[in-house]
Amino acid sequence: MIHRRDFLKLGGLSLALPAALKAASGQARVGSAAASLTAGIKPVGPEDYEARLERARALMAANGLDAVFVGGGTNLAYFTAVSWGTSERTFGAVLNRQGRPIWVCPAFELERAKESLPAGDEVRVWQEHESPYALIGGVVRDLGGRRLGLAPNLSAFQVYGLQRDAAGIETADGAVVTDGCRGTKTAKEIAYLDLANKITKLAFREAFENIRAGMTPRELAAAIAAVHTRLGASGGGGPQFGPNTAFPHGSRTPRAVEEGTVIMVDGGCRVEGYSSDVTRTIVYGKPGDKMLKVWDIVRKAQAAALQAARPGATCESVDAAARKIIEDAGYGPGYKHFAHRVGHGIGLEGHEYPYLVKGNTLKLEPGMTFSNEPGVYIYGEFGIRTEDCLVVTEDGARHLGGMEAVSIREPFGAA
Repeated sequence: MIHRRDFLKLGGLSLALPAALKAASGQARVGSAAASLTAGIKPVGPEDYEARLERARALMAANGLDAVFVGGGTNLAYFTAVSWGTSERTFGAVLNRQGRPIWVCPAFELERAKESLPAGDEVRVWQEHESPYALIGGVVRDLGGRRLGLAPNLSAFQVYGLQRDAAGIETADGAVVTDGCRGTKTAKEIAYLDLANKITKLAFREAFENIRAGMTPRELAAAIAAVHTRLGASGGGGPQFGPNTAFPHGSRTPRAVEEGTVIMVDGGCRVEGYSSDVTRTIVYGKPGDKMLKVWDIVRKAQAAALQAARPGATCESVDAAARKIIEDAGYGPGYKHFAHRVGHGIGLEGHEYPYLVKGNTLKLEPGMTFSNEPGVYIYGEFGIRTEDCLVVTEDGARHLGGMEAVSIREPFGAA
């Protein structure tokens, strides 16, 4: 959980963001001469990883776990800074309450692993004919434990292997630790997310100014990606035109821009691994009355969700606040036209725990971050979605990266 002093530091985004971000907020337009906004950012450091491990130890103790096994992927990188892919050969770290992680590694990969593993950490290897799961069980027993949490991104064969071969070990859901740590962000992580969302909005804004009749989605996507690159981030957007916008994740039907075309772009980038997620819907030329009406309904639903997001509120109540606006306007019931949840968690992964959806009674805490993306989709006509990411603060919530949509003609307001 983030303390008040951390949020006060965020007022000036002083922890991680360069002065260029503040300057960008005041620019009327990005312009081709704009420098990278990611230069000079302070990356995640050893002190951050140690704080994450300490938080993991506290959550293990609170939930009766002696250790948690984390395999290759995002969770491993989050806790250890070690980037390792997933494969049929089990590699990972046994996080534990006693101290440093203990590593489990295929023997033939040991020398490669040493290039990434923290100096001094214990590594135990297994040969091709041996069971890595028996080895993991031995680590837990040597630590004096028996209850092992399993990270939620482990493959099924690893879960079954641990249940079969880790003699004397009781397995349990380790998400209470991995999600419990990653679900609330530190001030530094929030600063990365702020900047990532700012960059995507600036990229969208500049690219939108160059939309022309006859333009294809591929051409608009290339323009968005180019601005992202110039601003110092790898990212882009997926444009949909006309009736294709009624498909929440798009359609393959080829279309080009013409007068009165609804244009929806959903995209993002990463800053120090942390993701943005932004959607804007505009019209090329003059919007019809129904387009204007639906756009305003969706924007009001987004505002209602932001207002509902505050410490102590449930995740499902945020979804319900947005859905009520849309249903009361005649685009219900339920998922009829607002076809998806209002938001997902966001951080090192574009979609991650927790989720703003009916049935999720988890209570919000300061530092939780989500997308806020209500939409109305009318097949055969058009769809409208407006998306910003939000962070829960001590007394409410705010959208990351500023530049909230004002109207269908003004998709980016002030920072």
